[in-house]
Amino acid sequence: MIKPTISVKNVPFPNQMASDTEKSSQEYGLAVARAIEGEWFKKTTGNSCRYYDQANDFHQLRLYARGEQSIQKYKNGMAVDGDLSYLNLDWAIVPIIPKFVDIVVNGMQDRMYAIKAESQDISSAEKKNLFQETVEKDMVAKDFLKQSKEQFGVDAFNVPEDELPADNEELSIYMQLKFKPSVEIAEEVAINTLFEVNEYEDSIKPRINYDITTIGIGAAKHSFLPGAGVQIDYVDPANLVYSYTEKNDFSDIYYVGEVKQIHYTELRKINPSITDEELQEIKKWGNAWYNDYTIIGQLQDDPFNSEMISVLYFNYKTDKKFVWKKKFLDNGGERVIKRDDSFNPPTDTEERFERVEAIKDVWYEGVLVLGSNMLISWDLSKNMVRPEAASQKAVCNYVISAPRMYKGRIESIVKRMIPFADQIQLTHLKLQQVLSRVVPDGVFIDADGVSEVDLGTGAAYTPQDALNLFFQTGSVVGRSYTGDGEFNQARVPIQQLNSSSGQNKMQALIGAYNYQLNMIRDVTGLNEARDASTPNPDALVGLQKLAALNSNIATKHILDSGLSITKRLATCLSLRIADILEYADFRDEFAMQIGKYNITILEDIKNLYLHSFGIFIELEPDAEERAQLEANIQMSLQQQQIDLEDAIDIRMVKNLKMANEILKIKRKKKQKALEDRQDMQSQIQMQTNMQSQQAAAEQKQQTAQIEAQSKIAIKEAEMQFAIQTLAAEVASKKELMQLEFDYNMQLKGIETENLTRREDKKEEAKDKRVDIQATAQSKLIDQRKNNLPPVNFESNEDNLSDFDLSSFEPR
Repeated sequence: MIKPTISVKNVPFPNQMASDTEKSSQEYGLAVARAIEGEWFKKTTGNSCRYYDQANDFHQLRLYARGEQSIQKYKNGMAVDGDLSYLNLDWAIVPIIPKFVDIVVNGMQDRMYAIKAESQDISSAEKKNLFQETVEKDMVAKDFLKQSKEQFGVDAFNVPEDELPADNEELSIYMQLKFKPSVEIAEEVAINTLFEVNEYEDSIKPRINYDITTIGIGAAKHSFLPGAGVQIDYVDPANLVYSYTEKNDFSDIYYVGEVKQIHYTELRKINPSITDEELQEIKKWGNAWYNDYTIIGQLQDDPFNSEMISVLYFNYKTDKKFVWKKKFLDNGGERVIKRDDSFNPPTDTEERFERVEAIKDVWYEGVLVLGSNMLISWDLSKNMVRPEAASQKAVCNYVISAPRMYKGRIESIVKRMIPFADQIQLTHLKLQQVLSRVVPDGVFIDADGVSEVDLGTGAAYTPQDALNLFFQTGSVVGRSYTGDGEFNQARVPIQQLNSSSGQNKMQALIGAYNYQLNMIRDVTGLNEARDASTPNPDALVGLQKLAALNSNIATKHILDSGLSITKRLATCLSLRIADILEYADFRDEFAMQIGKYNITILEDIKNLYLHSFGIFIELEPDAEERAQLEANIQMSLQQQQIDLEDAIDIRMVKNLKMANEILKIKRKKKQKALEDRQDMQSQIQMQTNMQSQQAAAEQKQQTAQIEAQSKIAIKEAEMQFAIQTLAAEVASKKELMQLEFDYNMQLKGIETENLTRREDKKEEAKDKRVDIQATAQSKLIDQRKNNLPPVNFESNEDNLSDFDLSSFEPR
């Protein structure tokens, strides 16, 4: 049987300006496949090629990352002329690199995230604007609506009053937190369901993160299989082939593929029309490839490699003319029918036709048996992912990211550590070598010093006796002079021998070990604050946290790379979901599969193809960021700037920036509420004071009024009393006056009577005086006439019998 000869040459890619018919031909596909094969599998000096060199490099990096690298290089460093017979060492690898790799990878897995879908179509934008306008109306009419609610008991708010934003800043936060259209929820559920069905979080994503950390590149593939739906597969970057690129996300590549080792019978699944003779021929090419590229055996552990063939699955990007025949109808309408690129409108007919064309990017898919001219398949990719925002652009099925790539060369964090890890391993072996040569401390016994020494026991003092005495008591007996009386130079018969035991060498090796370990920390940024080493007890907590934060920043590009793959996968899944729901025969079953957990969004899921979405990754804060946020929350709680309910709401927000913004808004609201409360309390206090003053004034007025009334009452009582007194006095006076009048009347009667009597007396006295005067006059006349002597009239009137006291009565 003649064995095929493998001949891989550098051949150019076929003409991109070829017609679509030519591009779809098997010859064109074979030319593309051979060009890719030439770039990656053409042997160079040293019987190597680009593909297997890269695969071998990745293989070595993975071995170092697992602590399973070859020990031959260390044996060569320790051997003398290749001889290891005098060494008895433990050649086990010191797993330094696996520790740092686990720290990075597990730290990435610990960072939780959420996939957010934001609808960007006109319908969703109108709903969002309508809801925002409703909120803004409530904001403008807040006072009026509040007054209406208080006065009439009618709640006309469209948004709860306590949730209503106060300004545009709060409105922006409110729209992000509160407004979530059902189509966005349905889209997020659909994407998360596809991730869950494909076990992305549990199986695929950890392997991608490990690859990015270990070999510096990660890859995944999304596809649509008619019988299985949307599928996500892990892609080993060691199997990848791709066009030259300098972009970390490989967005500008024009071909990409992967090499797989499969059993030759598996080709029937790709092309069922393959005959048995063709399969036998393919098997021959597979064996020839395996024998020509012997490195395959070093990279594969499959014992059935002789039955395996190397197959190249590749995608090739080119453009395609999409042509339509536009016919103008008699009624003024138009009708468009899809045609191939060879269509030309007929000119010899009365009907009016027009050629409409558009050039768009397309991807072709092919499968090549490496080393042969046997192209298993070459077809235009079905269900291509094409963003609506750029309908002429098609997205590749492979999602790749290499965060630290320059001029096509990929660099990883493990690659940085290898030189220092090798030195650590050699230092570890040297330490074993030094330890194997360590001897215990001993003693020196001078036999001359113990000779002729008498201990008084009668027995000879032997070196063994001296040694026993030394070890048991720490003392020893010797002689200063010999038996001849000469000075004994060996008077101290036992001296302890202290061996250095290689301490200086061991300290030097330990210092070298720590130096290499610190160099690994320096080149990777994984310092003691992050690699689980004992931190410096003298270091402040803030400095330790700052060191951990800096370490996280040093490896942030790895985290970002993994999230970039997840985001682009989610975007592609979003576009595939729309295509499935619009074109696939099992769209109802697919919608039921996605919406089985939430039947209320089932109808929205069925209508997802009517919407376009922007996909975003909302990364949850890490432990340090959460600690900072929690510190801010605790400080705000202690200062009573927020309430416990506000703190709970803030902790529920996964976006750190959003959480801080909400914290600021909550603080402003609480401050404003406190100010309003203080103002209200001031007003209430003022009203209370006014009411108190008014009450005091009223009380005072009432007191004054009461006092006045009391005084009036007293006055009235006094007046009444006075009136009564006066009345009594009047009555008394009346009685007295009456009595006086009566008395006076009586007195008057008496007086009148007395007067009458006196008058009568006077008249009588007058009459008497007249009589006396007449008598005296007569006597005088008689005296004169008779010239009689003087008459004593007093003697004649000394009669007391007629004396009356009434003449002495008061007048």
